[in-house]
Amino acid sequence: MAVHSASEQVLAGLDPEQRSAVTAPAGPVCILAGAGTGKTRAITSRIAHRALSGEISPRHVLAVTFTARAAAEMRHRLTLLGAQGVQARTFHAAALRQVRYFAPRLLAGRAMPELLDSKVRLVTLAAARVGLRTDRAAARDLAGEIEWAKSSLVEPTDYVVAAARALRDTPHEPTKVADVFTAYEQLKRSNGVIDFEDMLRAAVWGIEEHPDVGEQIRSQYRHFVVDEYQDVNPLQQRLLDAWLAGRNDLTVVGDASQTIYSFTGATSAYLVDFPRRHRNATVVRLVRDYRSTPQVVGLANAVISQARGTEARLRLELSGQRPPGPEPDLRIFTDEPAEANAVAARCRSLIDAGTPAKEIAVLFRVNAQSEAYEKALTEAAVPYVVQGAERFFERTEVRQAMVALRAATRSIPGETPLPAAVVEALTAVGWAPDAPPAGGAARERWEALSALVQLAEEYAATPEVVPIGEAASVERPVTLTDFTEELARRAAQQHVPTVDGVTLASLHSAKGLEWDAVFLVGLAEGTLPTTYAKTVEQVEEERRLLYVGITRAREWLWLSYATARSPGGRARRPSRFLPQLDRSGGTERATGGAGPARRPERRRTQIVSCRICGATLLAGPDRKLGRCPTCPSDIDDELHERLREWRQRVAGAQKVPAYVVFTDATLVALAERRPGRSEELIAIAGIGPRKLGLYGESVLALVAGAGVDDVCPEKTFEISS
Repeated sequence: MAVHSASEQVLAGLDPEQRSAVTAPAGPVCILAGAGTGKTRAITSRIAHRALSGEISPRHVLAVTFTARAAAEMRHRLTLLGAQGVQARTFHAAALRQVRYFAPRLLAGRAMPELLDSKVRLVTLAAARVGLRTDRAAARDLAGEIEWAKSSLVEPTDYVVAAARALRDTPHEPTKVADVFTAYEQLKRSNGVIDFEDMLRAAVWGIEEHPDVGEQIRSQYRHFVVDEYQDVNPLQQRLLDAWLAGRNDLTVVGDASQTIYSFTGATSAYLVDFPRRHRNATVVRLVRDYRSTPQVVGLANAVISQARGTEARLRLELSGQRPPGPEPDLRIFTDEPAEANAVAARCRSLIDAGTPAKEIAVLFRVNAQSEAYEKALTEAAVPYVVQGAERFFERTEVRQAMVALRAATRSIPGETPLPAAVVEALTAVGWAPDAPPAGGAARERWEALSALVQLAEEYAATPEVVPIGEAASVERPVTLTDFTEELARRAAQQHVPTVDGVTLASLHSAKGLEWDAVFLVGLAEGTLPTTYAKTVEQVEEERRLLYVGITRAREWLWLSYATARSPGGRARRPSRFLPQLDRSGGTERATGGAGPARRPERRRTQIVSCRICGATLLAGPDRKLGRCPTCPSDIDDELHERLREWRQRVAGAQKVPAYVVFTDATLVALAERRPGRSEELIAIAGIGPRKLGLYGESVLALVAGAGVDDVCPEKTFEISS
């Protein structure tokens, strides 16, 4: 009786969809869980409910996920639910534990080879062996390419064909990468070491080729749970299949709309194809979002609703469960420094109003974007931490560049224009102003040095004013020496470590995290989507990145972009993923800028939400009505008829079609929203100052209960030219 009570208690507080996931019968179960829908609660409750009811034993459960933090959170929740003994680990940790345990049997008594912490050193040696000189960034990219190949079950001899088929943007010519891959494998063997992919393969080999090992592992683990299933790669799926050995007690949870790691070999194909691979699978959709306000959820739905491709087949439309919050803010700035300064000022005001700094995040597409925000936050006295990367001036390539710039002050003529001097100096550390190299790490290095060139251009645009007398002064062009001193000053300012602060993070590293307030910055074409997204699939992954960023916000969301990177720079367009919002009601104000005298133009766009469900409204008629077309209408039919009769009389008097006075949608909006003041009347899309002056008094009277004869018995309406 007590066991039954404990298992029933696990179900308390679950919503209907979560309860369906928890109580689904044994066998294949696929939980499609949108952002903020309580997926961890669902899967831990499922394990606990089955264990406490006596259906399974906790020690026979293996739950795998992708980060040690997520695995620790899973273990903690299972303990609180009373399901001790469940093994919750990452794929790598689970495989390592098994390989180490069975190593004496698998290796005929030999010790398990040492596990490499990083491939970079051996890859550098392998590249040299095949005549390829590499720096650390290039070696990291080659290591990443080898990791992709091994995770995708691609051998060195098959790499060239596989890379072409996958449209890989290879760091070197594919045949050269294959040569490095081959040399790397040889060096590993001669040094008696293995990498993480070898360890996963060893676990598969141990199960598939050693029946006694396979039998022992299968008798230990009989029930499997896989979190973030959209991020599984072919090697991990091969290991999962080896663990299962044809059994089907498998629960997977994932969200195809959060597939953002395809470049590493992760694929949502296993999630998408789960019902086909497991014919009797139970599929449960979790769509109630408990993290974000309906306004944030509505915008997320609007962005992902335009998705195309395989992942879009499993697209979920979320339903916000929290009370309404502020509308998302869409801001447009003239340049990136103005954008960064505005973000820093808003962070400062949020903190001053009581929002903890650690509950605020600034998210961007590439790490090189962080410098502008590090500077702006520093100058606004806002503490910050950089998630998943070093601070800008602590990066190896930036430190090397600063050394090169200081050395160049002695060799480059002082009259050389600053941007040209910086470009010349950076060639000494291998940077070139043409197209960036292929490969993620090399490209990131190039972008960081490119950011220094951009800083030089901005700094050169503000010449020093030197007094030459009591009432006169002259502008002195800034020199390379001035610039190196400025960089040293900025580095010193940003060097102070902080424990709690605003999080600066790339969209990729923000996955799985959440904050009260989120700033999504740099949302311009060429940045999001990045110019490197060439195929339809790559562009769609960029869209999903924005979706992930939006769904990190609990309450307050800011989206912004600058029309140029630097003051006076080339114009850019907003990201194609942003909703096409009506900007006619926006305002233009001068804000931000390099100093108190310069305040660049900023435009603020109002995002309209459904007054009933909170979803973001994009279509003109929906925005006019103030509700989704599927939400129930609360129209006053009698008022609507009076408005129609009034419009007919006015149109007749003016000798114009009725829609020129007000469209049908506007009349419906008036009859639904029943404005009582001019401010409420003009808030309805389609009613501007001119129509307010012409018809406002009559419409407000009709809403208040006046008859049509009362407002226009013999009255005619003159339209001024």
